[in-house]
Amino acid sequence: MDHDLYSVRMHASRGGRHLSGAERLGAEEDLEGLAASLLRRALEHPKGRAERICLTVEAVAPEAVRTGRLPDLSTLTVEDYRKGRRAALALLADAGVDPAAADIAMQTLAAGAAPEGSSMRGAMLVDAADGLRLEPDRTRGVRACRMDLTPAAALRLREGLAPLGLDNLHVREALVLAAKVLSAPGIVAELCWSDDPDYTAGYVASPTHGYVRFPHLKPLGDERGGRAFFLQSEGLDVEEVIDYLEHAVFLIDEIGALHGPRPWKE
Repeated sequence: MDHDLYSVRMHASRGGRHLSGAERLGAEEDLEGLAASLLRRALEHPKGRAERICLTVEAVAPEAVRTGRLPDLSTLTVEDYRKGRRAALALLADAGVDPAAADIAMQTLAAGAAPEGSSMRGAMLVDAADGLRLEPDRTRGVRACRMDLTPAAALRLREGLAPLGLDNLHVREALVLAAKVLSAPGIVAELCWSDDPDYTAGYVASPTHGYVRFPHLKPLGDERGGRAFFLQSEGLDVEEVIDYLEHAVFLIDEIGALHGPRPWKE
């Protein structure tokens, strides 16, 4: 790369609780626009206007940037969130997550993974073999940070998603995050659904199946959501995995295949 990038990260809270977070990578000339867009998101969140917004801007050395590819995208159509969760559990098991561990993680997300029963700011880090939670802070969780698309890859992605009716911020950002998570050592799968009350979709991402989206993984109006990163932890330094997820700079310059919807059959 012939110029430095900057990492721009936003965290917003309301009433002392996490409300929203987002981030971008961009060149110096893009910083003003990126910061403004992230501030606007915090002020227009479906759960209400943020009361406290923190923006962090950090320069990134060119040699620190790793490049990668988005996972392939597909959609499994399901009638409701109960069927969506059954389908998600089946995919997690096929990706190498113990069925009991997957079920524990799903129930924890549904109940609110933070100690007080609300959504965590970050993700659970779950042992894929036994379901034990490995994140050091169960309120904060583990955050996948410092990732984005190159402008050319972003354009190709939007052009590919538009005919599928999926060119929206939720899908684009989730694909980017899933790409970085799947690039981390020992990660076998990710489970996610949004904590936005009006957005019921979620996904399972894995090297086995790519990014598989479900239009329903939670009831409409439910504010509980989050992520679980499933880790094959044997022989790995968990702290090194967390450091990679939170600090490695990951810039995506290739998109994956984008498939149309197909029904899920039990």
